This record gives sequence, structure tokens and C-alpha cells, in this order.
Amino acid sequence: MTNVYGPLQVFGLPCRSNVVFKAVIVMVTALFCLSGPVAGVVAQDDAMDEFGDIAGPGEDPAPAPADDGAAPAGGGPAAGGGLMGGGNDGGADQTAAPQSDSLLSWVLDSLGYTYLIIFLLLSVTLVSLFVMNMLAARRETLCPNELIESFEEKLNAKQFQEAYDMARTDESVLGQVLSAGLAKISRGYNKAIEGMQEVGEEESMKLEHRLSYMALIGNLSPMIGLFGTVQGMIASFRVIATSPQTPKPAQLAEGISTALFTTLVGLAVAIPAIAAYNILRNRVARLLLEVGVQSENLMSRFEDIQPGGGAQ
Repeated sequence: MTNVYGPLQVFGLPCRSNVVFKAVIVMVTALFCLSGPVAGVVAQDDAMDEFGDIAGPGEDPAPAPADDGAAPAGGGPAAGGGLMGGGNDGGADQTAAPQSDSLLSWVLDSLGYTYLIIFLLLSVTLVSLFVMNMLAARRETLCPNELIESFEEKLNAKQFQEAYDMARTDESVLGQVLSAGLAKISRGYNKAIEGMQEVGEEESMKLEHRLSYMALIGNLSPMIGLFGTVQGMIASFRVIATSPQTPKPAQLAEGISTALFTTLVGLAVAIPAIAAYNILRNRVARLLLEVGVQSENLMSRFEDIQPGGGAQ
């Protein structure tokens, strides 16, 4: 049978009983168990001395050096600067905030309520005037072909009274001109032509008067935009002059935005206004010229009538 007490006999210890062996085993085990925590504490102390700024489990993190661009300590996907860019969430939110503002809100803030109301009134007035002048510059309103044909038929049939009544009840410029000419034909052909010219000039003045408001808007809008430009630049230079330190670009951008947007909106209103005015004025001038030519052609048959002769 194997002698299990051989190792103890080497050291000269008595080995006559199991109690001695068990006691030795217990002492060795206790010594091993105690050496583990002691070694761990010593290793932990050494690690803390070397890496004192790294927080251990369950301890408060060590204060990090003040740095505006540094991410907050403590680790984690939201605060750490990992490979996936988790530490840049705060910066991404700050850069995404200005982009969320729409261009319309930027324009409204730059213009302000005063310029916004002024340009809205000018735009609405311009659209109304354009519609009114478009309706007034039609051929059916100035020189309708149906009236020319019907009036000529009445004159050919010697129905001068019916021709006069038809021209007088017609609301077109040509009808007003012809009725004025027939009303004075008894005084002679020259008087009839003068009466037709007077009515034609009066109707032309009415049309030009209505068109002139479009030209006024076209000239006034850039001046208002220029006024806003000067005001915005003054506001920006005032920030530079009164600021105790170098002003931020955002502070200067407010006045510059007002200057640029007022100029832009002023030109956006003025360009269509001037273009529409010139187009409609040329159209009205051409149609009024046609009214004069047609009226003189229709009344040319009365050239031989002497004053007091009459046509009725």
C-alpha cells in the first residue's frame, strides 16, 4: 500500500495519524485563499497609481480637463468618441438646427413686417391693375369688328338714326367715337372729326391713366428695395461700431440679409410691372390707332356735307 505520508516524513514530521495531514492541508488552503485577495489589492493599488484618471467600477469618474470640443467622460455610445462617431451627436444636432429653418421663414425674418406688408400691397395692386388693363386692352373693348360691320351696313342703307343709336349704346371706344361724330355731323364734317378726336383723346387718357399706376409700381418698388438696402447696411455697421469686441458673423448677417432681401423683392415686383406696362401700353396704342383709322373710314362718306346740311 502506498505511503501517503511520505512527503511529511521527508521534513521529519510525525505522520502517525490522519489529523496531522488534514491540518497541513487546511493550512495550505487557507494560505492560498489569503494570498489571492492580498495580491489583488496590491495589483489594484499599483494600477490606481499608474492610471489614476481612469474611473473604476462603481466609482465616480475623475474630472476631465476643461476642453470645449472634448466629449463628456464616462464612456458610452452617446458620450464616447467611438469609431462609429457616437461622440459627435451633440455637434451634429447643433449643425442640423440652422438647416431645419426654411427659406421662407428666413425671408420673412429678414424683411420684417413693415417691408412685408408694403411689398404685399404692391403685389396685390399690381395683379389687380394687370387684370383690369388686360380686360380693357381687348379688341372687343376698343375696336370690335361686329360694330364696324353693323355700322357700315346701317350707313349703306341710309339708316343714320339707327346707326347713331347703335353706336351710342355700344360701350366700346369705337362706339363712343362714332356716336360723337354723328352727333356733330350737322355742323359739318370738320366738326364731326373734331368731336371724334376729342372723345378718342378722352378715352385714351383714361386708359393711359390706368396704365400709369403699373409704371408707378415699377418705379417705386426698386426705390423701396434700395431704402431697405441702406437701412440694412446701416444696421450692420452700427453693430460693428457699438460692439465692445469683434461682432459675430450672425449679428452682421441680420442687417445684410435685410439689405439683400429688400432689394431682391423690390426688383421681383418692379420687373414684371415694367414689362407688363410697356406691353399693354403698346397694345392700347395700336388698338386706339386702329379705332381712329376705322372711324375716319366710316365717316369719310360725309366729307361733302356742309354745315347745316345734316345727316339725319
